[in-house]
Order: sequence, then C-alpha cells, then structure tokens
Amino acid sequence: MPSSGNDPFTIKHRDPTDAKIDAVGEGKQPLPLRGGEGADILGPRNLDRERQAPDMVRPPSTDHGTMPNMKWSFADSHTRIEEGGWARQTTVRELPTSVELAGVNMRLDEGAIRELHWHKEAEWAYVLEGKVRVTAIDTEGGNYIDEVEKGDLWYFPAGHPHSLQGLGKGGCEFLLIFDDGNFSEDSTFLLTDWLGAHTPTSVLAKNFRLAPEIFERIPQKEKYIFAGSVPSSMENENPSGHGIKQSKLRFTHKMLAQKPDKAPGGEVRITDTTNFPISKTVAAAHVKIQPGGMREMHWHPNADEWSYFIHGRARVTVFASSNTARSFDYMPGDVGIVPKSMGHYIENLSDTEEVEMLEIFRAPKFEDFSLEQWLGETPKRIVAEHIFMADKKAGKAFVDGLSAEKYVVKPKL
Repeated sequence: MPSSGNDPFTIKHRDPTDAKIDAVGEGKQPLPLRGGEGADILGPRNLDRERQAPDMVRPPSTDHGTMPNMKWSFADSHTRIEEGGWARQTTVRELPTSVELAGVNMRLDEGAIRELHWHKEAEWAYVLEGKVRVTAIDTEGGNYIDEVEKGDLWYFPAGHPHSLQGLGKGGCEFLLIFDDGNFSEDSTFLLTDWLGAHTPTSVLAKNFRLAPEIFERIPQKEKYIFAGSVPSSMENENPSGHGIKQSKLRFTHKMLAQKPDKAPGGEVRITDTTNFPISKTVAAAHVKIQPGGMREMHWHPNADEWSYFIHGRARVTVFASSNTARSFDYMPGDVGIVPKSMGHYIENLSDTEEVEMLEIFRAPKFEDFSLEQWLGETPKRIVAEHIFMADKKAGKAFVDGLSAEKYVVKPKL
C-alpha cells in the first residue's frame, strides 16, 4: 500500500502498486520522484501540462522501453476560422501514429453551412453538441436529408457528395473521422472551388443549359464554411418533382439511443456494420467508465484504436511486446492511439467523475479480446503455472476467481 501521507510526489513516498493519481482533480503537482529515486525539477516548467500528464512526469515503474507518442490534443491543432464556424484536425501530420484514421473537430453556428463537397475518403461523424441537418445523394441518384443531434452518427462513403448545416440556438459541434490518417481537411472537393475558380463560364453554361452571364457573380474562391439562412422544415425543403427519388440507404444512426451493454464498472454501446450497415470502413464503441473504474485489459486484433475523450480524465498503458510499455494520460478533447494487437487498459483517474470516450476503428466490425475471458477459458493448470509457479496458493485463488464472461468495464475495487 502507498505510504508517506497524502502527497505522492515526495522522495519518501512509496507505492509498490503504482496506483493512479488524479493530479488535476486532487490539485497535485507531479514531480519525477518514485520509490526513493529521481529528483525535483530546477528548469522551466509548464505546470498545467504536467498536471494533465502525471504518468509522463512520473511514469509507473512498469513502463519501459521506447515507444512513439500515442497522444495528441485538439487544443494543440491549428484552428481554421471561417464565417460562422471553425475546424481543426488531427492527422498523421500532427500525430504520426495516427496512420489508419484522421479526425476533424468542427463547429457550425446556427444556419452556418459546411458547403456541398465530397472526399476521396469515407466520412464518419459523432455529434458532440447541438443539431445538424445533413444532405447527401447516393450513386443511384437517390437523395437523403436528415437531422441529427447529440450522440447521433452519420457516414458518407468515399466520393459521396454531402453538406452539413448547424440548426437551433447555438448551432452544433461534431467529430469527423476519415478512414485514412493522411487525410487533410484542406484537400476536400468543394462546389464553389470547382465552379467559380476552376471552370470556364462557357462550360458552366453548356453543362447547366443557361446563358454564361448567369455565372458572372458566383464566388471566385471556396466558401468552405459560411453563414447561411436558417432553414425551414425538412418536409418543406426536400426536393420534389420529375426525376427526384429518395435514397434507399440510411446514412445516419442514433448511437446513444442504442441499449447499452451494462458492466459492473460502466457501459458500452457498439456501432458497426451489424447495426449501421453503410458504415463499412469505420466501427466504434461509446464507453462510459464509472469513477475509479477501468476499461478492462484487452486488445483489438483487426485495427488500430483511435480514441477520443469527451469527459473525465484517464490513464492508458500500452503494452507493445518486446519488454516495452508506456503510459499516457488523457483529458477531454484528447486523442489516443493504440496500435493493432497491443494490449492496453483505460483507467478512470477520478473517484468522483465518470470517463466518457469513443473507441474508433478502421474496420467493418468492432473486435476485441478480453484478457480475463481468455484466461478464464484456458485450463486452470496452464494459467497457474505461467504466473504462479512460486506461489501455488495465490495461483489457486487467481484461477478460481477468473470469469469466462466478458466484463468490458471493471468497477473500482
């Protein structure tokens, strides 16, 4: 058990268990002191950043070896500010380990429009706050209009044109995910960029069967995000007439409306092609971890994990094999990466606040292996002889307590 009073960052403090420390919640200032080793810091310091990353300043004794950085905060991303909104991205350029997926955090005020556009990559989105109207068209010419709100998703396959508009007082904010870490929000195919800046008016006239003069005052550069008028109801605005048909595809999904899988330490909702069929390249889990709880030790065999933290504070230790492990701490707005098949857990640092997060994967289905379930379905003798050859009594207690049932989130002890 820990010793030396309430301050874990002293030379006399001892904690052979490497227990979590909520430096932000407890108002502690981390120092590189552990088990009687280390020293204080004499040089320049960023005290706020140190409190947000106590396991970087004073890593657990179990951390070892060299590992690439697995953490980035959207607060460190460049923000593109436009009329009625903004956008900032986390790609392989900001976070080199983000090779499979890229993310964009975007805000649209009421009436603001993310202009008609399309991408080379598929787009998956989670609404963080507010309400959004989405429009799209499928490859058979079927149109789609829907309104989504907090906890809802949309997915547009690669090349499918679409638009987004903020609705209601305050507009909206959402997280966009693209199925290529090299994605750039600046490489989008934009309607105004194509028509106004890079197509002769004679061609526009021929294509749309109108006089060239009609196009004299169209925008000469991209609009990207711009202030639009507040729309009327979907029923009033849905196109009608000759040739108009509705898409047979469902581009949106209500993730938080799903019944959660309850666990002793929290809950999980999983959305993939089993319940959102169009989302063929992105699967996700919405996870809540109760105060002091932990997303169990596990790994994902089919894709890297791209985590986004919505609420709370968490510690993640990534086991990379080859005598290598590294711990990272996360705050709201942070992005975490865990490469495919690397073991990890997600521990709630706080004993008073829950952690809410998304686990996102470039895969058609969510897959993970539970460490305890695996051991619980392996002969007890084999398990005990791997770990407890030196203490048969402890080995028996361990294997007898194993559960073959998966508990995705474990409660506080």
